[in-house]
Amino acid sequence: MRETKGRLAIGLIQSKLSADPKSNLSRSLELARKAARRGARIICLPELYRSLYFPQAERADAGQLAETIPGESTDVFSRLAAELGAVIIVPLFEKAGQLHYNSAAVIDADGRLLGSYRKIHIPHDPLFYEKNYFAPGDMGFKVFRTRYAALSVLICYDQWFPEAARACALAGAEIIFYPTAIGTIAGHKSPEGDWRKAWTTVQRGHAIANGVHVAAVNRVGAEGKLRFFGGSFVCDAFGNVIKQAGASRQELVLASVDLSQNEEIRQGWGFLRNRRPSCYQPLLAEPAQPAKPAHALSR
Repeated sequence: MRETKGRLAIGLIQSKLSADPKSNLSRSLELARKAARRGARIICLPELYRSLYFPQAERADAGQLAETIPGESTDVFSRLAAELGAVIIVPLFEKAGQLHYNSAAVIDADGRLLGSYRKIHIPHDPLFYEKNYFAPGDMGFKVFRTRYAALSVLICYDQWFPEAARACALAGAEIIFYPTAIGTIAGHKSPEGDWRKAWTTVQRGHAIANGVHVAAVNRVGAEGKLRFFGGSFVCDAFGNVIKQAGASRQELVLASVDLSQNEEIRQGWGFLRNRRPSCYQPLLAEPAQPAKPAHALSR
């Protein structure tokens, strides 16, 4: 992919992962190298890139999968980033003292570890028992000012929270990366509709509401009862999908983006300019309990 003035090529690695961390590492290095050869200057791996999605078990001995930051993954990818001249986002299972986090390290194009983000919103549902494994992130929302762009990283469940995207945009993010592990449950049909469409739609909404580009990278394949549905995509600040992967195979998503469009689109909508922060105190309150149906009040 050839870069032109004002444009930036990014690469998302949509992976099918295995139970072998070493194999996942070597395969991810290979795919990152391939993405860079094809022009990608910012490369992102999926959530928990070195393992199967172990939180689908309510209790599993996953401690041996955790690593520190800096550690093996960041050391290896730092060398690769410096060699390729590419920014690399490495989401991993982090061990920090006695705690564990669902994290993402950001490595600049010269190989420097710029820091990491720890997932703030932790789900806890059947087959997504993340609170049994991860402490809530304690580092806040961050903007990493890399060689090529000011970017933020939010992780999977963070995708559903408009506050997270807004916080990153207000702090100066030009593009938000969402490394992800999301899918459907085998044999279950959601009465609400298509979760993949909802997942894409909400993130496109974040792009529009904040005037930022969005890049979401998922895994694929069957793991236990989960069927990860891929669909990794990049959209611009108007919510237009630039490139999207399929649902069933490992692939690279390579997209050329023009981050200079962000400000023009922000000015057009005026969402940030016309904010009323003094009116937003209710956002800090607990949600109101739903009212009882009228027929239940007489009971």
